[in-house]
Amino acid sequence: MITETDRKYLTRCVELARTALDKGDAPFGSLLVSKDGEVLFEDHNRIASGDATRHPEFEIARWAASHLNEEDRRSATVYTSGEHCSMCASAHGLVGLGRIVYASSTKQLKAWQQEMGLESGPLKGLSITEVLTDAEVDGPDDTLAEEVRQLQFTYHQKA
Repeated sequence: MITETDRKYLTRCVELARTALDKGDAPFGSLLVSKDGEVLFEDHNRIASGDATRHPEFEIARWAASHLNEEDRRSATVYTSGEHCSMCASAHGLVGLGRIVYASSTKQLKAWQQEMGLESGPLKGLSITEVLTDAEVDGPDDTLAEEVRQLQFTYHQKA
């Protein structure tokens, strides 16, 4: 269940997604938040560099592995504008991060891509729970998902 506190962090993720879009990247943004509510790390998509692995969720996993102990990783929450892809979900699980909360789902993204007439990419579009066992996941958020949809449409109109 997404709470008002969750929504505050998700709103920041959508802002980061907008920043990515403004810089020419696909609009995705994510936060890592401690059990005490402190934002530990935030990032946005950086794939315009030519490295398609520069997803913010993957960067969070790498940062957490280097900066947090196992308990702090397990008790942290990842907030993201879009549900993790299979690469990011795998990194999340391998590093041992905790709960995931997303504004828009992979299912929604796939539907938007079809609506725009885009070809599906190299990933199957699995949900987090299809990649990870015992993942604590909440999302999508209907209101914020609509904002993410608009960002996605803007990005693909530019491309």
